[in-house]
Amino acid sequence: VVSCYISPKSLEEQWDIEGLEAQLEHDFALSLPIHEWLENESNLYEETLHERIFDAFIKRYLAREQDAGSEVMRQVEKSIMLQSLDMHWRDHLAMMDHLRQGIHLRGYAQKNPKQEYKREAFELFSSMLDALKHHVVAVLSRVEIQAQSDIDVLEAQRRDSVPDHVQLEHVGPTTFT
Repeated sequence: VVSCYISPKSLEEQWDIEGLEAQLEHDFALSLPIHEWLENESNLYEETLHERIFDAFIKRYLAREQDAGSEVMRQVEKSIMLQSLDMHWRDHLAMMDHLRQGIHLRGYAQKNPKQEYKREAFELFSSMLDALKHHVVAVLSRVEIQAQSDIDVLEAQRRDSVPDHVQLEHVGPTTFT
C-alpha cells in the first residue's frame, strides 16, 4: 500500500502523504501522523518511513493479540483466512471461465491462444493472491475481539437496564378448555 503513494526512488514532493494516511485509515484502521513525522524529522526517507508504518502496524496487532489471547487470535486468523480464500477462489474460477470462453479471440491478433491463456491465467492467479493477502490483513486489522469477561459485563449491564415490569417470569404451560 505504501508503495502506491510513495513511489520507490521518488522525490518527497511527489509523495501523496494525505492519500497514504487516508488509505491506511480506511483499509487497516491505522491512524498515523505521517505528515507530522516528515515535518519533524528531516532524515526520514521512504525506506525508514515504510519500516515505521510497518512497525506501528505490528505493534498494534501484537497488542490486540495480547488482549484477546494467542489461541483466540489464531482461531480468528484461521477463520478469516478460510472465508477470504473461499470468496477469492470462487471469483478466480469465474474469471478463469470467462478467460477460457474468450481466449480463442487471441488468434485473430496473431497470438498463440495457448500461450496467452497460460500468461493471463498466471496473472489472474497472482492478482488473486495479492488481493487475498490484502483482504485478510485488512479484515484482521479491523476486527474487534472482545474477551469473555467483557461480554459477561455487557450482558449483566443489559439485564440490569431492563425494567422489572418488562422481565417476564416463566409460567408453566397454559391449558384452555
